[in-house]
Amino acid sequence: MKSITKCGYIVSVVFLTLSFTLFSLTTSRANAANPDWRAQWIWQAAEGPSNTWVAFRKTVNIDDVPEKVVASVSADSKYWMWINGELAVFEGSVARGPSPAKPWKRVKEIWLAPPEDKPSNSWYEEAEITEYLKSGENTIAVLVWYWGAETHKGTHIDSGKGGFILQADLGKETLVTDQSWKVKSNPAYALDSGDTGTSIIQYNVQYDAREAMEDWQSADFDDADWAAATQKGMPPTAPWYELVKNYVPPLVNHGLQFYTSHPESKFPFSSDGQPINAVLAFNQQITPWLEVECEAGLEIKITTDDPHNKISAFYTTKEGRQSFEAYSWMNGHRVIYDIPAGVEVLGLKYRWMSVGEMAGSFACSDPFYDRLWQMGRNTLFVCARDNFMDCPDRERACWIGDVADQSSYLFYCMDKSGRQLLKKAIRTTMAYSHEGIYAALGPLRLRELPSQSLQFVDQGVWQYYLNTGDIETLRYAYPYVRQYLKLWNPGEDGLQVRKKPSMDHWNWSDWGQKDTIDQQIVIDSLYFMALNSAVKMANELGETGDVAWYQKRIDAMKAGFDKKYWTGKYYSSRPGKLQDDRANCLTILSGIAPKDKHASIVRNVLIPNHFCSPHFEWMVEDAMCQAGFHEAALQRMKQRYQSQVDREWQTTLYEKFPKGGTYNHAWNAPNAILAKHIAGIVPTQPGWREFRITPTLLHMTSLDQDIPSVVGDVAVSMQRNDSTFSINLQSPEGTTAIVGIPKSVGDIHNVRVNDQIIWKDGKFTGDKSNVEFASEDKELIKFKLGSGQWSIVSTTANEH
Repeated sequence: MKSITKCGYIVSVVFLTLSFTLFSLTTSRANAANPDWRAQWIWQAAEGPSNTWVAFRKTVNIDDVPEKVVASVSADSKYWMWINGELAVFEGSVARGPSPAKPWKRVKEIWLAPPEDKPSNSWYEEAEITEYLKSGENTIAVLVWYWGAETHKGTHIDSGKGGFILQADLGKETLVTDQSWKVKSNPAYALDSGDTGTSIIQYNVQYDAREAMEDWQSADFDDADWAAATQKGMPPTAPWYELVKNYVPPLVNHGLQFYTSHPESKFPFSSDGQPINAVLAFNQQITPWLEVECEAGLEIKITTDDPHNKISAFYTTKEGRQSFEAYSWMNGHRVIYDIPAGVEVLGLKYRWMSVGEMAGSFACSDPFYDRLWQMGRNTLFVCARDNFMDCPDRERACWIGDVADQSSYLFYCMDKSGRQLLKKAIRTTMAYSHEGIYAALGPLRLRELPSQSLQFVDQGVWQYYLNTGDIETLRYAYPYVRQYLKLWNPGEDGLQVRKKPSMDHWNWSDWGQKDTIDQQIVIDSLYFMALNSAVKMANELGETGDVAWYQKRIDAMKAGFDKKYWTGKYYSSRPGKLQDDRANCLTILSGIAPKDKHASIVRNVLIPNHFCSPHFEWMVEDAMCQAGFHEAALQRMKQRYQSQVDREWQTTLYEKFPKGGTYNHAWNAPNAILAKHIAGIVPTQPGWREFRITPTLLHMTSLDQDIPSVVGDVAVSMQRNDSTFSINLQSPEGTTAIVGIPKSVGDIHNVRVNDQIIWKDGKFTGDKSNVEFASEDKELIKFKLGSGQWSIVSTTANEH
């Protein structure tokens, strides 16, 4: 760990031409969920050191390549793999810690304790390598980067030892790591590459090409002088213990690409010694690449324009033509290359890696909200990798309040990988609970922020279940939720009191304008919201015996809340002093504020008071829409984000309004409002078995939304003019859609579905086997449609 070990040390682990140990198996385990591990963890003889890059090689003969070969792989901490000289895996493995291996000796600053005080299991991943193998001799080369670091931000648990393990079934034989592999620490990587501080785990890269092991990944490289790998034990063994399959698919490798400012046609050129600003398509997580021709001994520095970026790369040249890619990822809008004058620059590229694909899309007739959606989506993606992060530069920490904000719209923007990353956040957070507390920051540290732990119940755990239908993860998380809620006790006023704070407790809820937050109402409202979500969880799981306990507290809080906090116009614990938009929006979202008070809360607090940070902004707008103030919510959104949208260079969103903190902070979620309330598309049954489309387009004349739901893509296109409103819907198989036709266009004369009139002059006339009438209110006529392609067109009486 950086605080107690040598800071910035880099050791190179280069995986040599691997001659795999093969032994016979009677059955294939290529697709086994839990491998029967026969491979050994291997490393060099030393345990580390920190920031080490180590190379491994092995050669194996294969008579016939099976139809499918899947390798089960784990590395402490990251690995890159080449097979027969071709890159097969770019940055495999993830930060350690799916669950504790045995109880921890918990202390407040546990990151300062030795690894044996933090015994944790490890992740493994599956990599399909079939396409890289051939009949005959195969060479496998792996580069492993051992971090040997921890931070007080808690996203990675250091084992204290570098290690690599691989097992792949070849049908009749199994490839395993053992002492027959060759190993060598890569001398090109400097041990001391420069300290990156105590908030992030990763290091800078300092690489001297004069020390490089040329073409060590190739089949014909001579590794005769490399040492035999040292076996460190077969799973389960300390310090890695049990290997748990990572829930999240491997990162998507988008390949090396030229910068938008430096296309292929711009090369070659001779550097004039001035910094080269290479512009990215948007703010992304990237590894930078270069190709140059020059003399030996020149230093090239690569960094980004991000003022909070802590990762840089330093490359010392060799003689002649050469290329280099820095594997420690960084982010920004521009990558800055400092290349000495006279160096011939043959190419500059970057590699973008992402958690899944940008699967969802949104477009509307108002360019402001169009662009804001894209900025929100970019922010979501740049804050996801091994875990969801609050930001990709300053600390890369998994604060579950930020994750809850991301959960509000990740289901509209991310595919399976995003959903699985949320599953990972939920399961890991709960696994590291202690004395009834699951922390807002983890898994290493038990940093409790009650507001975030409570927020996570509804906006994290429940929203995950509602959008995925993953009952097993709900069943796993529920006991921790129940136990956490029992840490509170009712006071005489019926509201909840936390009598004993945890050892690493922080009673924080939001930044924003100083001295404006009504903290007690925030906590009370979030606790009430969590109780109601716990009731839904209990009912889904058949834990009905818990419902009475929750309901008793719900009823007590309803009785005491208004009496204590209602001022006649809004809620406040200190009337005249606090008129907090955060606290008051939560009274609506939690349901503790009666509906007859919603309009007063919106008019007196949520419209005039802009105190909160983006962490709460989307919740304020959500509450306004739930209260029926959609237009005011959009106006507020525009006021708060206008200056950011207007900056042409900016592609992600700031931590604070108008431009404070990091410019890519996870808790920005305006997309949630546009998706759920303007497009009006939300699941109404777990796993999107049923969903509703109840649009409120306001001034917008068109809106298109594609949603990568767990059951398939939901594609919606809406158009409106003075006399008609139309919705084209592609609904996944096995789903039901409740589609609302807004009356705001005018008195509806008829509604056609797939050219058949199903509503005319106030009456349902449709074929009930295809379309069902659902309900009607003052704003919408609702119909129930099954799966398939639908065209719904309403025409006003004015047209006739």
